[in-house]
Amino acid sequence: MDSPDFASAFPAAPFDRRAWPMGGRLDYWHAPDGWAIRRYRLGDGTRGRMLLLNGRGDMIEKYLEVIDHWARRGWEVTSFDWRGQGGSGRLTDDPLCGHIRDFADYIADLKALAADWRADRHGPTVMLGHSMGGHMLLRALAEGMEQPDAAILVAPMLGVHSAPLPRWLAVAVAHMMLARGAGERRAWTQKEDSTRQRIIRQKRLTHDPDRYADELWWRDHSREIALGPPSWSWVSQALASTRSLAKAPGLAHVTCPLLILAAETDKLVSTAAIRQVAARLPNARLHVYGREAAHEILRELDPVRLDALDRIDAFLDETAGQETGN
Repeated sequence: MDSPDFASAFPAAPFDRRAWPMGGRLDYWHAPDGWAIRRYRLGDGTRGRMLLLNGRGDMIEKYLEVIDHWARRGWEVTSFDWRGQGGSGRLTDDPLCGHIRDFADYIADLKALAADWRADRHGPTVMLGHSMGGHMLLRALAEGMEQPDAAILVAPMLGVHSAPLPRWLAVAVAHMMLARGAGERRAWTQKEDSTRQRIIRQKRLTHDPDRYADELWWRDHSREIALGPPSWSWVSQALASTRSLAKAPGLAHVTCPLLILAAETDKLVSTAAIRQVAARLPNARLHVYGREAAHEILRELDPVRLDALDRIDAFLDETAGQETGN
């Protein structure tokens, strides 16, 4: 008689998206200039190591669900908050303003952190970047950062929507605001208690109101990680950096296997720009979801989210070795 399958008889409890998984390590990594970058690690790494880069305004807490998913598949997952957001401090006196002087500061942090991350252990390496994190990952690779065994870009910020302004006018306005000394000021207003603004923001990010509510819960319970609109300096840097990366000769040298997931109706980043950049990458494959997906593909309703995870897992099985188990 076969032994009972206890795993099937007692399925795992649903993941608690409002709690830190057991066994993780939350600490601070210090950049070369001494800036404290909040970092989180989970998983034993029997499969390899994954570096997860989140987007503008994000915090580690938003991605605990997918961090746990890959940790259970044998990856040691490392994620962090970019300087100036999440738990990595602020760069202006306004705690809700997402400011950066120069995107090169993000790139310097990423390159130094990735170098330490590589030196920590051996084994397959994977890097995954969402939105702004996807932009920073691809830019760093195009600028010569050591390439991982595989990379994934999820709704990468390779072009930004400037509606209702045309791009040229958005650039001009950003330059004007910098000239007026407003670089550290919020580029737009965002009422924290406005139900209407929250609904609009949710629809731009995800069709899943429950996962969006999780983000608000974390923000409300840990106000030090909450962030609002970007500064005019951030906006100017985003417009300039996306334009520069689209033309960068270094894209031709990004030869690691690369999977790109995007959403056709994304309201925050340009899917057309993603298609154009993907066509220039020697070893990239692209999948574009339809109206069923908004910007945060990994935090979408389960039909999209699970499909995205399946695509990523299959890609990693193919490009970064088969899963060895825990």
